[in-house]
Amino acid sequence: MIPIKTANELLKMRKACAIAAEILDKMSNFAKVGVSTYDLDCFGRDLMMEFGARSACFQYPGKARPYPAYSCISLNDEVVHGIPSKSVILADGDIVSIDVATFYDGYVGDNTRTVRIGSVSKEVDNFVSVAEEALFLGAAQALAGNRVGDISNAIETHAKKHGCGILRDFVGHGVGNSMHEEPQIPNYGSAHTGPILKPGMTLAIEPMFTMGSEKVFIADDGWTVKTVDGKLSVHCEHTILVTDGLPEVLTSVKK
Repeated sequence: MIPIKTANELLKMRKACAIAAEILDKMSNFAKVGVSTYDLDCFGRDLMMEFGARSACFQYPGKARPYPAYSCISLNDEVVHGIPSKSVILADGDIVSIDVATFYDGYVGDNTRTVRIGSVSKEVDNFVSVAEEALFLGAAQALAGNRVGDISNAIETHAKKHGCGILRDFVGHGVGNSMHEEPQIPNYGSAHTGPILKPGMTLAIEPMFTMGSEKVFIADDGWTVKTVDGKLSVHCEHTILVTDGLPEVLTSVKK
């Protein structure tokens, strides 16, 4: 069953998502040349405390061990679930994906941004832009009466148009009382297939692309997912609400 949020639940979801979005925005601005991924994570942890929120990924159960950090910070060839480290220092030309999921008042806000550090090449800049575009193309299909496959197909079509590899071992998902709810939302698939979307559904849509092979492996730390060929990866994500009209981006940054 795919949860349908009530009006009261959506009030809480909007607040949780607004907090997650503001934290991610501040962390993205903090991510600069010379900053360690550990310090970036600590910065995010402190922001969560200021908002009265808590990390949804800290101590999240895993096969090897619980996740040890407050956000997932994945650098260059790390696709998702990168563990922050004091020894990993952001350098000019890097790209870093910052995944922030926070609990607030019983609900989760989940969003990710890939940040360009210093000056990146035009090729890398375009690569990140393609994923950002795919996210909004997928989100635009989160319409009542459409199906999950319409989201997936929009993302896949854009990725293939630009020659990007698509991560297949990890997918988007519903989000609400927990970080992972039904439905699963792959970044590939056929239009007009899968569960029907209904108003009140809240979805974490998250394109994950590579510049080369789609094959990945899990590093020795038990969490970090890396490309097998060492080529760059990108990850971006928003929490989206299906409405009676156009989709609502719950994790948009309020200016």
